[in-house]
Amino acid sequence: MGTEQGKVYLVGAGPGDPGLITLKGFRLLQMADVVIYDRLVHPEILSEIPQEAEKLYVGKKCDHHTVPQDDINALMVQKAREGKNVVRLKGGDPFVFGRGAEEVLYLVEEGIEWEVVPGVTSATAVPAYAGIPITHREFSSMASIITGHETFSKDLTQLRYDLIAPNDSTLVILMGMTNLKKIVQELIHHGRPPTTPICIITWGTYPEQQVLIATLEDIVEKTEEAGLNPPGIIVIGEVVRLRERLTGKKDS
Repeated sequence: MGTEQGKVYLVGAGPGDPGLITLKGFRLLQMADVVIYDRLVHPEILSEIPQEAEKLYVGKKCDHHTVPQDDINALMVQKAREGKNVVRLKGGDPFVFGRGAEEVLYLVEEGIEWEVVPGVTSATAVPAYAGIPITHREFSSMASIITGHETFSKDLTQLRYDLIAPNDSTLVILMGMTNLKKIVQELIHHGRPPTTPICIITWGTYPEQQVLIATLEDIVEKTEEAGLNPPGIIVIGEVVRLRERLTGKKDS
């Protein structure tokens, strides 16, 4: 146990493929005294943690939290005050729908030194692995990254579908598979053509990756037929059509 207060590093582990963690994140992991890690972190990345380091799993699955967020916050502070270097290892990028900002705000309030190490976000990496660029000057010059997780809590939505639906921008929706039917209904209702191409990618960047191409009007039925389950990334827009040209594949 050190005599001085330690530091907390929020490290993005990337979207799944262990080769996508940054060099800086990899080095910090090997120097850590404590690693507090989430669910979707590849085992190969975890294998790089020193044997003597304390490993604490705090993963979340859908609405089930192994450790409540308040307890995760307190755990980071406790370990830092013990004089330890703490790596808070999070999937993707800590500041892209990863509650990283909430954790940093808590650390700041508690006077704990911190540093964020950005990670490769699934919002761009997963479509790329499926052969879909989220922007292309002939198809879309704008992309929106949207959470689909809490969009329809109590049948209300804070998303401005009236703004994002009636244009040709690419929509990348994270954690949206559970609410897929409602998302599609809202987009069509607010002006996105039913024939708009849509892609669902499950287990993106992993060997188990699955890709389903459809349109807004038939994606719900096709998803059910294919038996796709979360976690998944949803990509909506004309850029989806580029998958076949880039990879030679229609569906897989």
